[in-house]
Amino acid sequence: MAKMEVKTSLLDNMIGVGDMVLLEPLNEETFINNLKKRFDHNEIYTYIGSVVISVNPYRSLPIYSPEKVEDYRNRNFYELSPHIFALSDEAYRSLRDQDKDQCILITGESGAGKTEASKLVMSYVAAVCGKGAEVNQVKEQLLQSNPVLEAFGNAKTVRNDNSSRFGKYMDIEFDFKGDPLGGVISNYLLEKSRVVKQPRGERNFHVFYQLLSGASEELLNKLTLERDFSRYNYLSLDSAKVNGVDDAANFRTVRNAMQIVGFMDHEAESVLEVVAAVLKLGNIEFKPESRVNGLDESKIKDKNELKEICELTGIDQSVLERAFSFRTVEAKQEKVSTTLNVAQAYYARDALAKNLYSRLFSWLVNRINESIKAQTKVRKKVMGVLDIYGFEIFEDNSFEQFIINYCNEKLQQIFIELTLKEEQEEYIREGIEWTHIDYFNNAIICDLIENNTNGILAMLDEECLRPGTVTDETFLEKLNQVCATHQHFESRMSKSSRFLNDTSLPHSCFRIQHYAGKVLYQVEGFVDKNNDLLYRDLSQAMWKAGHTLIKSLFPEGNPAKINLKRPPTAGSQFKASVATLMKNLQTKNPNYIRCIKPNDKKAAHIFTEALVCHQIRYLGLLENVRVRRAGYAFRQAYEPCLERYKMLCKQTWPHWKGPARAGVEVLFNELEIPVEEYSFGRSKIFIRNPRTLFKLEDLRKQRLEDLATLIQKIYRGWKCRTHFLLMRKSQIVVAAWYRRYAQQKRYQQIKSSALVIQSYIRGWKARKILRELKHQKRCEEAATTIAAYWRGTQARRELKRLKEEARRKHAVAVIWAYWLGLKVRREYRKFFRANAGKKIYEFTLQRIVQKYFLEMKNKMPSLSPVDKNWPPRPYLFLDSTHKELKRIFHLWRCKKYRDQFTDQQKLIYEEKLEASELFKDKKALYPSSVGQPFQGAYLEINKNPKYKKLKDAIEEKIIIAEVVNKINRANGKSTSRIFLLTNNNLLLADQKSGQIKSEVPLVDVTKVSMSSQNDGFFAVHLKEGSEAASKGDFLFSSDHLIEMATKLYRTTLSQTKQKLNIEISDEFLVQFRQDKVCVKFIQGNQKNGSVPTCKRKNNRLLEVAVP
Repeated sequence: MAKMEVKTSLLDNMIGVGDMVLLEPLNEETFINNLKKRFDHNEIYTYIGSVVISVNPYRSLPIYSPEKVEDYRNRNFYELSPHIFALSDEAYRSLRDQDKDQCILITGESGAGKTEASKLVMSYVAAVCGKGAEVNQVKEQLLQSNPVLEAFGNAKTVRNDNSSRFGKYMDIEFDFKGDPLGGVISNYLLEKSRVVKQPRGERNFHVFYQLLSGASEELLNKLTLERDFSRYNYLSLDSAKVNGVDDAANFRTVRNAMQIVGFMDHEAESVLEVVAAVLKLGNIEFKPESRVNGLDESKIKDKNELKEICELTGIDQSVLERAFSFRTVEAKQEKVSTTLNVAQAYYARDALAKNLYSRLFSWLVNRINESIKAQTKVRKKVMGVLDIYGFEIFEDNSFEQFIINYCNEKLQQIFIELTLKEEQEEYIREGIEWTHIDYFNNAIICDLIENNTNGILAMLDEECLRPGTVTDETFLEKLNQVCATHQHFESRMSKSSRFLNDTSLPHSCFRIQHYAGKVLYQVEGFVDKNNDLLYRDLSQAMWKAGHTLIKSLFPEGNPAKINLKRPPTAGSQFKASVATLMKNLQTKNPNYIRCIKPNDKKAAHIFTEALVCHQIRYLGLLENVRVRRAGYAFRQAYEPCLERYKMLCKQTWPHWKGPARAGVEVLFNELEIPVEEYSFGRSKIFIRNPRTLFKLEDLRKQRLEDLATLIQKIYRGWKCRTHFLLMRKSQIVVAAWYRRYAQQKRYQQIKSSALVIQSYIRGWKARKILRELKHQKRCEEAATTIAAYWRGTQARRELKRLKEEARRKHAVAVIWAYWLGLKVRREYRKFFRANAGKKIYEFTLQRIVQKYFLEMKNKMPSLSPVDKNWPPRPYLFLDSTHKELKRIFHLWRCKKYRDQFTDQQKLIYEEKLEASELFKDKKALYPSSVGQPFQGAYLEINKNPKYKKLKDAIEEKIIIAEVVNKINRANGKSTSRIFLLTNNNLLLADQKSGQIKSEVPLVDVTKVSMSSQNDGFFAVHLKEGSEAASKGDFLFSSDHLIEMATKLYRTTLSQTKQKLNIEISDEFLVQFRQDKVCVKFIQGNQKNGSVPTCKRKNNRLLEVAVP
């Protein structure tokens, strides 16, 4: 390699040991201590070769970000620190590049994080595979199938708040490019007994609580459910609420996921109806009754719940009630019907609830498979993800734990076989001699359980099918007879005398020594749970349901397909499913994730060594390490091995130019490692003992320290030389700059001195010239001043002379005027006697009036009648004249303005004048109507083709055509009507059809009533006894009340020659059929803003609320 690449490795910055294969010494204590040390440093993943151990941290860690996904993408498995992404990437790349089908087996006990691990695997594959609209849709559907299955298949247990109560195996199908095409889900052994009963501290399946918490009130009413959990007997109340779990939000998530996966709305509603039916089944209770023949039978206590169930499911109530009370047994051509006592009725109810829910779950899985299955028929690559319950050892172990542990025995068997097979294939591929490995083969335990002749499951089926009395005790007796000599079977009642005095082994139990340890099974319930019996009457009742989904869940209830053959038992069904699963897994390349729960408190930072030790034993992790280390503990390709350790040999450092294998051989020979400690394969170096690897790591660490010292020495020398050269260069630059600065400073001093001398000389010359100029200027100013004073003196003398001459001329003019006046008075004295004052007054008054009129001519206002401007009065004695002139002028310009009107305009103004006389200062609505022109025909009936029929029915001229709200006489609600006023009639027509509803002659209209407030309500009173008054008076509401009342008043006056009475009052009476009703107007706050509302209070009062 031309350039050394810097990469992180599993062995770099290692906390504890990242791969248990390298653990020294290897024992249970060091294994647990290594896990604990890594767990305390948030390193929750550890390898055993290619197996990933995952310890549940019970908190969120920042190790699943998109950046982490990119870090592990297309990287070697051992290149980075242990992570679930490394295993996911290895499996995906093997599938995509090498065309090998893969399966990822995730095991561990409840609460160990199996479900989360499967989600992480799927999310990583979804992140690294191709992009595109169709691909993204497939990925989204695959991911969104998880919330649906978790809601219906997970529950809170004492060990886990989200425990999977079923086994799930998903095959994800890819095309040749590695893009997902779809998937297929298989489910195993749903814990349906949880539907009817839950241990203390645990809950039923999530969906029941999510439905009651998150459904809308409308949906709950439709399903006849209540939010109160205590209303339902099938729901555990002591753990109904889980800290940190929002059931309502999860319900919305599930509904959204169902929509994304492809569930139709009616399908989702059908599923919820079945869930509601299961809840209500638990509320059905029975009471005993004795028949005449002495037999006990049962009756339903309260049939309301049964009725609601039948309404939900569409089942005839009598059919379901009989199915709970009777059991029909068919044998050949005979039918025997027997009554059920209370215990049997409760058993039938619970069996129906369990079967209904488990079949619904299987239907959900099949429906999801229909949505996510690959649409193309091209050849597909497959990656399987198995999330299945781990080995279970409880205080009370029953049938469920027995078959779960049987499944884990089979998984352990295939794990050991495939691990050894993988090791052997790698040895053969690399040309390394294979040596036999001793290990515990649990095939003997599997045979004890599944043998077709004398296996425990075969004997359980045989006991269930044989005639006669069958109990759990008879089954245990059979086990004691057949399995007494088996080395892994223990029973107090067996023929083996070594267990007779074993007080830890009760009489009603048997014990099996599994690969993970001994498990004590309570035999009680084995037969019933294996039978999993549902009475045929209930199956037939369900098949008769009108509910399509429920009917499809019980095909055996069809009378046309009655099969008298006994259905297969639960054990045989599960055995067949496990066999199919094992066959499927053997065709794929396995990848293992072993999940471990660090504590029982579901808390972070707590590591319980005893609990972890128990899980390590039953997961067989130490056995796994021993198998892996039986040959060579560590193997690595030649290129990364040479790249990592080449600095330990002078011949390979820093660059090796030959083949990588030759370089590794030279390296190991130089280090004098014993030949028996390693072996050369075709592409890998195999190291037998971890101590050899750790020795290489120690040598590498020491060599890296030496290389670091050498690098530091070279760096410091380079740094000192560089610093010296920089200082030398800087000194030269500083000296040059200083010399330049000194010369510049000396030049500036000489320059400034020369400038000072020059300035002094120029100043002296300037001052000398200034003195000469000032002397010359003073001489010129003195001559100017003397001349100015002389001219001033001359001017003042001339002014004095002119003033004296003007004074003399004025005196002569005054004397002459007085003289002329005296002559005139003497000449006219004889004419001015007693009337002289009156004539002078009249003359003066005439002149003032003449002047007044002339001024008024120029100050006249505009000819607009609304212009109120008028010139001010000049003299007090003209006050009355001034006012009269103002009045006369206003009348004159009004006449001039009226002369411009057409006949139509004159009619409008006459109506406006009439409205003013009728409503001014009486109706609060009147001021807002003054500026609105009276149009009359608002609907334009002549132009609108919609009202052609109405137009043809009316021959007279239409004065008003307007839409009004007619108030209903019964309840005060309004109806839109067309209000038409002609010369002789008042008509009401339907707004939509134009059909005439009422026709009232004007002679029958006696009065119009309205309030004084700002509303549009008015009543039209009709003459008593007239044909139009048969239903009573009319009460309307209109936006053009003033115009309509005015036109009605004028038209009535024109036709009848009588004035129509207009009554304005906040309370008035109207005739509604035979009753007189008081219409009362009140002030009130309206919800709909400023629109008045009308409400009928009682038979005698109708209130109108006006804002």
